[in-house]
Parts: sequence; C-alpha cells; structure tokens
Amino acid sequence: MSESAVQIIARGARKAAEAAAAAIDADPLLEGATYSILEEDEDKGIWRIDAFPTSTEEAAGIAARLRAQGELRVAIEKLADADWLAMSLSGLPPVRAGRFFVYGAHDQGRVPVNTVNLMIDAGAAFGTGHHGTTVGCLVAFDELLKRERFERVLDVGAGTGVLAIAAAKTGSTVALGTDIDKPSVRIANENAKLNAAPARFVHASGLNDQTVRGHGPYDLVFANILAPPLVSLSQDIKTSLKLGGVAILSGLLRTQERRVSAAYLSRGFRLERRIHRDAWSALVLRRVG
Repeated sequence: MSESAVQIIARGARKAAEAAAAAIDADPLLEGATYSILEEDEDKGIWRIDAFPTSTEEAAGIAARLRAQGELRVAIEKLADADWLAMSLSGLPPVRAGRFFVYGAHDQGRVPVNTVNLMIDAGAAFGTGHHGTTVGCLVAFDELLKRERFERVLDVGAGTGVLAIAAAKTGSTVALGTDIDKPSVRIANENAKLNAAPARFVHASGLNDQTVRGHGPYDLVFANILAPPLVSLSQDIKTSLKLGGVAILSGLLRTQERRVSAAYLSRGFRLERRIHRDAWSALVLRRVG
C-alpha cells in the first residue's frame, strides 16, 4: 500500500461474521485477500475477523463487505511502520496437529523429539500452520497416515509449502506444490531446504502445467485455497488423482461445505470426513468413480 499499512477488525455474531467472510470470498476483486475468522468470546458469542489488506483498493473492498452486514462493528487501525508481519509471527506459539509440530525460528529450542517437526518461515506467503484451514489439513493427513501411505502428493496453492513438506517428511517420494504467486513459490522452496525435505514447488496456474501432469496421477491432492476455486477445479483435481486417491480440501467456511462437497460428489468422490477448526472446514474425499 502506498499509505501506512492497516488492519481491519470486525466483531459480531457468528452468523454475521461468516456471511461477511463468504462475501469476501465471493468477490473476484478480493481474491487472495488475507484475513482470519475465529471465535473471540465463547460466553458472549462474539466472533472476530482480522483482515490485512495489501492495497488501498483492497482495504476499501474488505471494509465495504464487512459493513454491508450491518451487524458487525468494524474498525480500521493503522499499523506502525515496522515489520509487523515478522513481529506477529514471533509471538505465535508452536502448533501440534497429530504427529506434526509446526514452529517458527523463534521456537527452535521447544521442538519435541517424537514428532514430525516442520519449521516454517511465512515471509509473504500464507500458511504458518496456525490457521484453522492448515491445521485441519494436517490433522486429516495424520489420520490417513495411520492406515495408508501416499507415494505421490500434490499441493495446489501451496503457500509456504507446509503441506507438501509434511508429505515429503512422512515418506512421499513425490511431493510437488504449485502456487500462482511467485514469491510464495520461492518461500516454499526455501522452507523445503530449511527442513531438508525433498519437496519441490513450481509457479503454475491450475493443474494443466506440464510439470504437474508429468508427475501424476497422484495418490493425494491437497487444495487449501478458497471455496470458489475448489468448485471450479473439481474436475481437474479428479483427473489428477488415481482411482482410490484422496483429496483434502480446505480454505472453506463451514457454511460453504455443502456447495464444495456437492461439486465433488457429483464427479465420483465419496466424502469420508469433515474436520472443523473455528469457522473453517476441511473435507476428506476419496475418488471412487
């Protein structure tokens, strides 16, 4: 942003917060907007949205979507001229998701010895492991690993690369990630090196990239993106999976489960599990047709 960076905060009832989040997701001008939604006060039923726009136009669009609900209290706060992203990450605690332990450089001295440890530097990419969508994906993956193995794994919209790196560190011989954002691809490859994980990340839009097709079909596909692209990619994700392969989908609100699952059930998938973290959902689907 040409002006000082801002944080947009909205508080209100869960229904209004989820409706606002869905409106942000559905707005093509806000694709890729960074925000979180969580329950702030369980006793009072207060939910909170925190958004970090990267341009003046994006800030105006997010604020408009939040205020359109009418029931949310919306505030815009200027952020100090400092590396606020790095500062906020330094205060994030490690995250345990099944066998996986996700941590930052500031927590190197707190790493357990009996977990699959993932040191993740977010930089400008999404996916520290703290967001409910990422945790849901890791929990789902951990449960699947208790009974089966996945030799070839694809991570669509990889962000920091945490999911593909988790696959590489648990035995996948192919762990490939894609992202439409070049800085994210660079950060993900740096994180793979940091974790000594044989995961690879490429800049690609969609699943028709030559490198992506060349390593398929896959045993498992992660797609932690947003509900609209999850729906639009349903056929491509099916094609990239072998029969019996698994898709772990997230980036969607609980209120968007029906829309996303319907797109996959109609294409020959079976829904095996839902995982909920805060307002977010992760779906585990298996290709059966």
